[in-house]
Amino acid sequence: MSAGNSDLLKVARVLKSNGTEGEVLVSFREISPEDLNLEEPVFIEFDGLPVPFFIESCTPRGNARMLMHLTGVKNLKDAEELAGRDVFAAKSAIETEEDGELDMDDLAGWTLEDADGNKVGEITGWEDIPGNPCLYVDTPGGQVMVPFHEDLLLSIDEKSGTVKLQIPEGLV
Repeated sequence: MSAGNSDLLKVARVLKSNGTEGEVLVSFREISPEDLNLEEPVFIEFDGLPVPFFIESCTPRGNARMLMHLTGVKNLKDAEELAGRDVFAAKSAIETEEDGELDMDDLAGWTLEDADGNKVGEITGWEDIPGNPCLYVDTPGGQVMVPFHEDLLLSIDEKSGTVKLQIPEGLV
């Protein structure tokens, strides 16, 4: 967002349209979908200006994705116009964690590295598979799921937003 909108934070991205009624699939990167106050508008930038949209309905799709229907987005054409755009929210519309602890949803947008420090890709979300949580990672070859088990975790660097894992051979 432009400098005049410093009270807005990037919270998600519209991935694609869904169906013909104007619904869109949104991927949350900076916050968890539950942290967003649904009574407040979200903003999408058009021609350098933030345009407010109210969330009429939303349905979770995994841990960091949500199907949303936004006010004024009534058909496939409207929804397609939003695809690929970032979604912003006012700082006051985001519930923040008070404990300061890092949780799995905080890893979205971080970089995943292998044991040798080579960049694997960007973490876009995670799936809580019982006994085997996995990270969704966008790699040059496409999106992959990588096991995120404590035995494979080498380091987490909050300053640089990097997770280093011992990735099983042949996975990526």
